[in-house]
Order: sequence, then structure tokens, then C-alpha cells
Amino acid sequence: MALGRNGVVAALDVGSSKVSCFIARIDGRGAIRVIGIGHHESKGVRAGAVVDMDAAERAIRAAVDGAEHLAGQTVDSVIVTSAGGHIASHTVGIEVGVTGRQIADYDVNRGLAEARAHIEPGEREVVHAVPIHFSVDDNHGIRDPRGMYATRLGVNLHIVTATTGVVRNLSACVGRGDLAIERQVVAPYAAGLASLVQDELDLGVVLLDMGGGTTSIGVFAGGQLVFADSVPVGGHHITQDIARGLGTPLNYAERMKTLYGSALPSATDDRDVMEIPQVGEDEGAAQVPRSALTGIIQPRVEETLEYVRDKLEASGAARAAGRRVVLVGGASQLQGMREFAGRILNKQVRMGRPIGLSGLAEATAGPAFAACAGVLTYVARTPGEAMALPPEAAANGRLGRWLRANF
Repeated sequence: MALGRNGVVAALDVGSSKVSCFIARIDGRGAIRVIGIGHHESKGVRAGAVVDMDAAERAIRAAVDGAEHLAGQTVDSVIVTSAGGHIASHTVGIEVGVTGRQIADYDVNRGLAEARAHIEPGEREVVHAVPIHFSVDDNHGIRDPRGMYATRLGVNLHIVTATTGVVRNLSACVGRGDLAIERQVVAPYAAGLASLVQDELDLGVVLLDMGGGTTSIGVFAGGQLVFADSVPVGGHHITQDIARGLGTPLNYAERMKTLYGSALPSATDDRDVMEIPQVGEDEGAAQVPRSALTGIIQPRVEETLEYVRDKLEASGAARAAGRRVVLVGGASQLQGMREFAGRILNKQVRMGRPIGLSGLAEATAGPAFAACAGVLTYVARTPGEAMALPPEAAANGRLGRWLRANF
């Protein structure tokens, strides 16, 4: 990924509840310092997909303008992350002959090109093509096969796709704001890079990015993203359930969820009474125990986590993920979410937040901003190229640097 002027890069996270932009300076050692932050209430975006181009464009422009003002400079391109487009993934494995000699740059490049040629996205857009590992004859899990003797070189490529229309509509919307998109990164991948420690990446972990319109899933093992998916349920659905169940306006339902909501009941819920304004009534409020609020929230959270559990089990990714789960995203901050997720998923759960960056304000250093921060980590890890190796990399001597960055 090419860095901008003076190592400056802009990350843009387009979500269903907010749009955020981080402008950062990345030095030659990969150190990230955030110099500009902007965020704005999301408009025209539902479940991570643009549904109103004009409204979404204004929200994106407002977030970028805010970051530019704090950074003291303008940007003309961004790296975008989003959880929209019904993220899905699969693995492509191929082998190429080497005829018993030492494996050279050319052979690795040929294997990667052959693997890319077998990608069949259909009506979906390829967002990532990430090598999981190489194999040399019958030896698997090789990180850098160059210099080894072999008769066969194998490559396993993890392909992450999204719905073509969603990807292109987002690109068009950003472009209408006079911004070029250098690259798109799926939200669970970006959030994982920002929030996970190296041991989690190596040993196996599930990253759940719980946003407003979707909950996206990323499974990491062996230092790589090995599975990605999403479920179309998020924090907005909880808010709508509260508004319908208690007959209160949406904005007040969101406030109640934030201040008093919990995924788990407590001993005092029946005694704690809340005054809740009713839709269409200017005066008076209903007296509702907090247990009623918890009784609305818990089934929706349980449904979301059961969706996640079923996706992991059906794909076989649960085994690679081990016993760890890390929660990020705005909806993950609901009281009791960590404990409840541990029960449903039967795993050890912790809250995640961006790590390895300097310059983040306290308000933007929490789980809700993990995906935006992760885009910067993504760029710092691969400053010269995207995660899928360009065909010319072997010819111009960048292959070794690319292998070190990705493995």
C-alpha cells in the first residue's frame, strides 16, 4: 500500500451507526501516530451497505473534513473498511511443479499467480486474497519456501469476498466526495489487526466486530486471517426492539440501551423503575421496571451470538479459533456482553481496543474505533503492496519483503 505525502495515510470506516476517519503518519519503522480524527453520525447506510448516496456522501465528507482540520492537511485518497456486503470466505489450494531444484522467487510468484487464477468469485467481489501458508512436498505450514529443494510447491490462499453491488456503491459514494479509494479492507480483518496480540494471532482466536447493523466474524490462526463471515444483526436491532417493546421513540430507546441496558439480569432489576416517554405523547411517562428492558435485550443478544456460534461450527473454523474470543465494535460495550458471550460461545472472552498506535484521544481509543485503527495497522504491515502479491513483485525484488510482512 503506497503511503501519501510524508508517510501520511487516511483510514475511513463506513458503518451503520457512525462514519469515522483517522489520518496518521507512519514512519519507516512502521510506527503509527494519529494526527487527525473525525467522526460523524452515519446517514444513508444500512447493514454496512449504502442505501442513500447523498446522505452517505455528506456523512463521509463530514468525518473526513473533521480529521483534515485536526491534522492540518488535506487527503485525496483513503483506505476504506466496512462490514457490509455479506462477507464470506473460502480457501483455494494449488500445487506447482519445481522438478527437484531449489525454490526461487519465480516459483513462489508462479504458485501465487496460479492460485489467483483459480479464484471464482461469481457475482461477488474479491476483497482479499491472503496466503495462509505454503507447502513443500509433504511438509506443510512453511512461511518462506525460497531456497528449499522440492518437487512440488503448494500454496493455500484465503479468499474473502463481498457482494459486488455493495462494494461498488461504497466506492462510488466515496468518489463523489472527491476521494480516491486505494484499497478496501473488511472490518473483522482490520479490527483484528488493531486489537489482537501476537499470541492470539498465532494460537487462534475469534474476533467479533459488533456494529450497528451487522456483527462480523474474523478467525485468526497461525498469524493469518483464516475465516471471515457476518450475520445481519447488530446494535440497531436491539434499539428497535426496545422502541417497539416499550412504545418509546427510537432516540430514547438508544439512550436507555446505553445507560441502563444489560445482556444479563441483576437482582435489583424488578425494583429499579424507569420513566419512559411514550411515542406520540408530549406529557407523562410510563413506569417500567428495568427487568422489562433486560427481557427485551437478552433474546436479541442471544440470537446474535447463536448465529455466530452456528457459523463457526458449520464452517469448521471453531477448531482453528481455539478458546479465545475478542469483542470490539460499539454494540460490544453493552453491559454484560462479555459474560453472556462466554456462556453462549463456551469460550474465554475479553474486550478489545486499538493497540500499537499513538495519538488517539481517550474517546476514540475504545472498541468502537477498532476497525478504523486497524486499517492503519494494515497499511503499516504492508507499506509497499496489497496483501495479494502483485504479479511483478518477483521481478523487481520485493518478494522477500512481502513474505516477511505477511508471515
